[in-house]
Amino acid sequence: MFTELPSLTLRLLTRWSMRILQICSAREIGGGERHLADLANELAKHGHEVFAALSPGSPLRTELLELNSANVIELPMRNALNLSTAMKLSRFVRDNKIEIVHAHVARDYPLAALVTGRSKARLVLTRHVLFPMNPIHKLTSRRTARVIAVSQAVADALREQRIFDDKKIVVIQNGIDVDRFAKRRESARQESGKLRVGTIGHLAPIKGFDDFIRTAAIVCGGRDDVEFIIVGEDKSNARENRRALESLINELNLNQRVKLTGWVDDIAAILQTFDLFVSSARAEPFGLSIVEAMAAGVPVIATTSEGAREIIEPNQTGMLAPIGDIEAMAKAITSLLNNASERQRLSQNAADTARRRFSLQQMVAKTEQVYAEVIAGQSA
Repeated sequence: MFTELPSLTLRLLTRWSMRILQICSAREIGGGERHLADLANELAKHGHEVFAALSPGSPLRTELLELNSANVIELPMRNALNLSTAMKLSRFVRDNKIEIVHAHVARDYPLAALVTGRSKARLVLTRHVLFPMNPIHKLTSRRTARVIAVSQAVADALREQRIFDDKKIVVIQNGIDVDRFAKRRESARQESGKLRVGTIGHLAPIKGFDDFIRTAAIVCGGRDDVEFIIVGEDKSNARENRRALESLINELNLNQRVKLTGWVDDIAAILQTFDLFVSSARAEPFGLSIVEAMAAGVPVIATTSEGAREIIEPNQTGMLAPIGDIEAMAKAITSLLNNASERQRLSQNAADTARRRFSLQQMVAKTEQVYAEVIAGQSA
């Protein structure tokens, strides 16, 4: 549960500019990296002095538009045993009088803990995924002031491992720039002549895109006015995940009905062309794309993954289907494609919920409070 500081104390603590270092060694943009960029940019807009430590050539550098270029340092960050990197980053933290070091990727946690050890900076971690952490991270727990979990499911997974004190774990769900997604065309039918069912995510087995394709085969077997779109790139070394999906599309004779677009930079724009958004994930720590679709006013059908169950109120802000049940998913898709008024009802409810529960401003305000608590020395 998120416990607020007394209002007067919080106002006093957040009135001044905090000096915050965000650390991320990721070399590709995913949900966690988009979260970091949004958080860092918004904190800078709030008047905080925000710094970033990135891997050389990181695509995040071009996303941190609100940061002073001198505040961004690039260092090799493969692991905490790179003493040269640790020394340079420790010096950067001390020289810039950093108060908060915030790490977002598990492999960065030991490095972040190491560099805070020789300064007055306090360590905050964000956990974006569900799979278990390496027990070696127990070595970082003593220096960790707070661990932010992006969903209750992630917090529960952390508590089961008992690496961090339960009291240090706080849930702050991801937020998005709702206004960026709020522009909505009525239907992709205006452009393609077909209703469009879309999904977004990295082409990994856990996302269940093979189930999405098999669902498409069922729906397309009964109607010819719908097309299916998969937006995402394959991060596997040999791009075997995309090849597997292409093979399945060929096997089911869906080449004219299911398209793999690759990655699209403007997710808000592609969402505007969807009539339905489907998340077929087998597991999902949060479901950022689900929230983005809701904000765009696209009706959502999702599997009962961990993240989706926290986001969607069934039959009010979207529809849920059992994981792996392609017949149930196909039935839900067909039902909504046949009912424009129901799509509109779910669309409006979802957009209202996204603005109320998942705004970027709300996420940033709660994160500022965490920073203020640990700077003030408030124990967990």
